[in-house]
Amino acid sequence: MSDLIRVEVAGPVQTIRFDRPEKMNALNGEMLDAAADALVLGEGDGKIRVFLIAGMPGAFTEGSDVDELREYVATGAVTAATVRFLKTLATVDKPVVAAIDGPALGIGTTLLFLCDHVVASEWSVFGADQVGLGLPLDSASTLLGPRLLGHHLAFELLVMGTTFDAGRAREAGLVNRVVPPEEVEDVARGAAAQIANRPPEAVRMARRLMLGDRRDVVTRITDEAAGFPNLQRSPHASGALLRRLAGETAD
Repeated sequence: MSDLIRVEVAGPVQTIRFDRPEKMNALNGEMLDAAADALVLGEGDGKIRVFLIAGMPGAFTEGSDVDELREYVATGAVTAATVRFLKTLATVDKPVVAAIDGPALGIGTTLLFLCDHVVASEWSVFGADQVGLGLPLDSASTLLGPRLLGHHLAFELLVMGTTFDAGRAREAGLVNRVVPPEEVEDVARGAAAQIANRPPEAVRMARRLMLGDRRDVVTRITDEAAGFPNLQRSPHASGALLRRLAGETAD
């Protein structure tokens, strides 16, 4: 298990926490593999009924780590750890609650389409500008985004790269509740406890059916990732990503 992921179990709730505050919880392969491992272990533990995904105070995640993006360029493919984490999140039967404080950017926003209940602080910010960086979308967001938000809002968020504050995210349907920062985890844990107290078999069946055919979701995750080589053959897309990487290097 990575030191950058903390796994905590309290009763029937397993918390998977991104713990890299010095990098605003930028997600790398090590973290994503560890998070996927935690989901697999929790799914197989009969005492666990609900997953809670959280970050640190003031930072859910700023998205993919810059070194991860460099690996995309070097290998010509989205990393296996990213795809594995997203497919695992999509295929667990146990429900997933997310607690968001601060920025939830890139994959930090799109992974919410694979969650079931989202609590955000008043200061949370949501954005998924993978397209602007010349990257493919992820998390089956091209399938689930229009379904959850409607085509127009999904297009604005995912293609136009518009940033949503917490209020707009709630109005759009991406977030269930907006609360003060100091209440985020308590409210999220309360929601998780409420879910855990319901008949677990019925809850798992409901999540599975509401998310839709797993094959469709997993196939879309695969198709999104598979689009990266084509994008990198475009000078516009590859140039956008290289400019981002050069900017990070200059910093």
